[in-house]
Amino acid sequence: MIQRGIFKRRKVHSKMPGGFFNLEEEANSTRLYGFGHGDHLRLRDGFGNVWRGSAEKISDEAVRYTFRDANGRTITGVSDSFGLVLRDGRGKTWRGFID
Repeated sequence: MIQRGIFKRRKVHSKMPGGFFNLEEEANSTRLYGFGHGDHLRLRDGFGNVWRGSAEKISDEAVRYTFRDANGRTITGVSDSFGLVLRDGRGKTWRGFID
Protein backbone atom coordinates (compact mmCIF):
# COMPACT_ATOMS: atom_id res chain seq x y z
CA MET A 1 0.00 0.00 0.00
CA ILE A 2 1.47 3.30 -1.12
CA GLN A 3 0.36 6.43 0.65
CA ARG A 4 0.60 9.64 -1.22
CA GLY A 5 1.65 12.83 0.48
CA ILE A 6 4.31 11.39 2.77
CA PHE A 7 7.14 12.92 0.81
CA LYS A 8 6.93 16.49 -0.31
CA ARG A 9 8.77 17.59 -3.43
CA ARG A 10 11.41 20.20 -2.77
CA LYS A 11 12.87 22.58 -5.24
CA VAL A 12 16.46 21.51 -5.72
CA HIS A 13 17.67 24.56 -7.65
CA SER A 14 16.51 27.98 -6.62
CA LYS A 15 16.24 30.72 -9.21
CA MET A 16 19.60 32.42 -9.51
CA PRO A 17 19.53 36.22 -9.81
CA GLY A 18 20.46 37.66 -13.15
CA GLY A 19 19.22 38.48 -16.63
CA PHE A 20 20.12 41.26 -19.08
CA PHE A 21 21.83 44.27 -17.47
CA ASN A 22 21.51 47.82 -18.80
CA LEU A 23 23.30 50.52 -16.77
CA GLU A 24 24.32 54.14 -17.32
CA GLU A 25 26.85 56.23 -15.40
CA GLU A 26 25.38 59.37 -13.86
CA ALA A 27 28.21 61.79 -14.72
CA ASN A 28 28.99 61.17 -18.39
CA SER A 29 26.41 58.61 -19.63
CA THR A 30 28.94 55.78 -20.09
CA ARG A 31 26.98 52.57 -20.57
CA LEU A 32 27.46 49.10 -19.09
CA TYR A 33 25.51 46.24 -20.61
CA GLY A 34 25.63 42.47 -20.47
CA PHE A 35 23.94 39.31 -19.27
CA GLY A 36 24.30 36.31 -16.99
CA HIS A 37 22.88 34.43 -14.01
CA GLY A 38 24.32 33.62 -10.59
CA ASP A 39 28.10 33.31 -10.56
CA HIS A 40 28.51 33.83 -14.30
CA LEU A 41 27.79 37.49 -15.08
CA ARG A 42 29.51 39.47 -17.81
CA LEU A 43 29.27 43.19 -18.56
CA ARG A 44 30.95 45.32 -21.24
CA ASP A 45 31.43 49.08 -20.98
CA GLY A 46 31.65 51.74 -23.68
CA PHE A 47 35.47 51.48 -23.74
CA GLY A 48 35.43 47.74 -24.51
CA ASN A 49 36.42 46.56 -21.02
CA VAL A 50 34.87 43.26 -19.93
CA TRP A 51 33.65 42.98 -16.33
CA ARG A 52 33.06 39.48 -14.92
CA GLY A 53 31.09 39.06 -11.76
CA SER A 54 28.76 37.20 -9.47
CA ALA A 55 25.46 37.71 -7.67
CA GLU A 56 24.68 36.91 -4.04
CA LYS A 57 21.16 36.94 -2.61
CA ILE A 58 20.92 39.10 0.51
CA SER A 59 17.18 38.79 1.12
CA ASP A 60 14.08 37.87 -0.87
CA GLU A 61 14.20 41.09 -2.91
CA ALA A 62 17.80 42.32 -2.58
CA VAL A 63 20.85 41.00 -4.44
CA ARG A 64 24.50 42.06 -4.08
CA TYR A 65 26.58 42.20 -7.28
CA THR A 66 30.39 42.24 -7.55
CA PHE A 67 32.26 42.73 -10.84
CA ARG A 68 36.00 42.71 -11.65
CA ASP A 69 37.85 43.62 -14.85
CA ALA A 70 41.20 42.40 -16.20
CA ASN A 71 43.05 45.31 -14.53
CA GLY A 72 41.82 44.34 -11.04
CA ARG A 73 39.28 47.15 -10.64
CA THR A 74 36.00 46.30 -8.92
CA ILE A 75 32.43 47.52 -9.12
CA THR A 76 29.96 46.51 -6.42
CA GLY A 77 26.34 47.28 -5.83
CA VAL A 78 22.88 46.22 -4.76
CA SER A 79 19.64 45.69 -6.62
CA ASP A 80 16.12 45.64 -5.27
CA SER A 81 12.66 45.76 -6.80
CA PHE A 82 13.27 49.32 -8.09
CA GLY A 83 16.57 48.86 -9.94
CA LEU A 84 20.31 48.37 -9.69
CA VAL A 85 23.00 50.74 -8.36
CA LEU A 86 26.72 49.99 -8.80
CA ARG A 87 29.71 52.02 -7.53
CA ASP A 88 33.43 51.68 -8.22
CA GLY A 89 36.53 52.61 -6.19
CA ARG A 90 36.68 56.10 -7.71
CA GLY A 91 33.13 56.99 -6.66
CA LYS A 92 31.51 56.65 -10.08
CA THR A 93 27.91 55.49 -9.87
CA TRP A 94 25.96 53.48 -12.44
CA ARG A 95 22.18 53.15 -12.28
CA GLY A 96 19.99 50.86 -14.32
CA PHE A 97 17.75 47.86 -14.47
CA ILE A 98 17.77 44.11 -15.07
CA ASP A 99 15.41 42.45 -17.55
